[in-house]
Amino acid sequence: MIEKNKIIDIVNEWLEGKEYFLVDARISPDDEIVVEIDHADGVWIEDCVELSRYIESKLDRDEEDFGLEVGSAGIGQPFKVHQQYVNHTGKEVEVLAGDGRKYRGVLTEAADETFTVEVKEKVLAEGAKRPKMMPVPHTWRYDEVKYAKAIITF
Repeated sequence: MIEKNKIIDIVNEWLEGKEYFLVDARISPDDEIVVEIDHADGVWIEDCVELSRYIESKLDRDEEDFGLEVGSAGIGQPFKVHQQYVNHTGKEVEVLAGDGRKYRGVLTEAADETFTVEVKEKVLAEGAKRPKMMPVPHTWRYDEVKYAKAIITF
């Protein structure tokens, strides 16, 4: 069986000096390898092909047969790594909090331990007769949410 750490090391070698980052690497029991990469400006198919060939050049098919799939982190899929939060700062996201409530707003900060999303909510300002829609910051630790993902609008 091919070791996951070996694949991660190979991918990290290829990533050196590039603005891409590793999102996920999975290996099934029958050695089907799936590698997901991402980039702030999107992923080019040519780069996926180049990474796929690089990984294949570092593995020996005579030693172990394997399947290999290299692609980008799926659009609209939950974020898996901190860099995805950083890349989506200033953009609209959806968060499913640990208590099951969904929030939709603008990701304003992606710190090391927490992230903040400004959600428009009705707020009764002091002295006002009616509540107004205003941005309200909500901050979570990354491990406090079930998911956060980008909102795709057309």
